[in-house]
Amino acid sequence: MSGYTFKSYLEKSQLPHMWCPGCGDGIILRAYTEALAELCLAPQEVVTVTGIGCWGKADDYLGTHAFHGTHGRALAFATGIKLGNPDLTVVALMGDGDAVTIGGNHFIHAARRNINLTAIVTNNYNYGMTGGQYSATTPLEGKTTTSPNGTAEPGFDLCFLAEAAGANFVARTTCYHAVALKNMIKEAISHQGFSLVEVVSSCPTYFGRFNVHPSPVKMLNWLKDKAVPVQKYREMSAAEQAEHFAVSTLVNKNRPDFYTTYKRINRPDQSAKGEE
Repeated sequence: MSGYTFKSYLEKSQLPHMWCPGCGDGIILRAYTEALAELCLAPQEVVTVTGIGCWGKADDYLGTHAFHGTHGRALAFATGIKLGNPDLTVVALMGDGDAVTIGGNHFIHAARRNINLTAIVTNNYNYGMTGGQYSATTPLEGKTTTSPNGTAEPGFDLCFLAEAAGANFVARTTCYHAVALKNMIKEAISHQGFSLVEVVSSCPTYFGRFNVHPSPVKMLNWLKDKAVPVQKYREMSAAEQAEHFAVSTLVNKNRPDFYTTYKRINRPDQSAKGEE
């Protein structure tokens, strides 16, 4: 046993956190730190990379190494850190705005390259920190502060996007399913190549108030009801699928990660030695 607990990875002097009552980010932070503890990773072996947004504030509360970058660029910075020191465990924490609205280009290329890092994306269907504007994942006709009558644009499916771009590991759950979330994060960090864990999260302050319910409890129950195991989801009609989303591990491949392929192509002598 390592002796690590989730508290080993927290910067306690920065608590309590700034997130709204009912926000899922606190649950996700707990799951992330519990996953690190159960993987027996020393805080100095981990780099947490964030951008801008509600979930991007998470690095303030962490005792791992941290890099707080500009909006939409977390994966670009994470890529550089991982390639600069492949022995580090690199985890990028992003919201839906940071990951695929502002940062969509970096997202698809990190998955395409199969960079050996983990992305934990909290998807609350809007820009929570800056006032509740619609994002690239806001559902069609979803109401936000900038689409009070409903957005005319369909939202991205993050998991399908990551799979199509080439990610090795893709999973989705919600902040309601805290134990499953912790286990998915553990599996993602342990998996070689680009790994995505999408966490559909509650935002009662904005998305919930306009579309579901401003009560944190009722919004959590809404997440529970909307999430269905992937096998059950596949058996649903198209109309039923439109009202739900699939949770579980959705992609589990073993394509060689970028660094392994790079060494094989450009430094074959060193690659061969590493395999002996």
